[in-house]
Amino acid sequence: MSTLEKPAIAATGDKLLGRVAFVTGGTRGIGAAICRSLAAQGAVVAAGYHSGKEKAEQFCEEIAGYGTTASTHQGNVGSADDCRRTINEVIERHGRLDILVNNAGITSDKTVMKLTDDDWNKVLAVNLSGAFFTSQAALPHMVERGSGRIVNISSIIGEIGNIGQVNYAASKSGLFGMTKSMAREAAFALKRAGKDDNPLGLTVNAVTPGYIATDMTEAVPEKAMDRMKAMIPLGRLGQPEEVARVVHFLVADASGYITGQTWAVNGGMDM
Repeated sequence: MSTLEKPAIAATGDKLLGRVAFVTGGTRGIGAAICRSLAAQGAVVAAGYHSGKEKAEQFCEEIAGYGTTASTHQGNVGSADDCRRTINEVIERHGRLDILVNNAGITSDKTVMKLTDDDWNKVLAVNLSGAFFTSQAALPHMVERGSGRIVNISSIIGEIGNIGQVNYAASKSGLFGMTKSMAREAAFALKRAGKDDNPLGLTVNAVTPGYIATDMTEAVPEKAMDRMKAMIPLGRLGQPEEVARVVHFLVADASGYITGQTWAVNGGMDM
């Protein structure tokens, strides 16, 4: 386990006690930090992953160490069938699903003229379509229960763009429109089902991290890293836990009046 992946928090409360959360791409980086933050507040955590079964099982044991229940679910978020299957697995395993965090994402960086059909399609399939299909599978269950939380992890690149990341920027920008439209539909679905009197509500929001210290940024050359930091008013990379803290806030019961919003965690880059 690398330094970045060591637990940065311990069990700190019970605000999410009894809640079940599914985090895609939940065994590393930002996703792992989100799982830890939710577990620290008592949530049952289901972590999705694509590969690395042994590491995923070790992470599951770590999460269970917070005194809660944990499970892992293997699948390819770029597959609509896998998205539906894993959502159903979580509900069957834990009896309910209260929180869905669409965190899984990939990159395939090339300039526009060098992008292949596959480079474009696979990034959109995981980063945008995957978030749609997991949400589509989870929403009927949440509407039936009368409450729920969906959080889509976007990126500052979806706001400002970046050379060599047209496919990634398009996928992350697409999450903004999807979040707002889905938030409206979720509220409408609750009203139509006669369950809009529940103060917990069914909310859909987005979080947009800036440059965050993960395994990916560890590999960035020093000069390139200096240029990145120079773009950030706070002059440093963010920590995964700082993103997780915002997700934790949005999924709490007390955040039922916040929906269709985009929350930036980027050190002021978009000011």
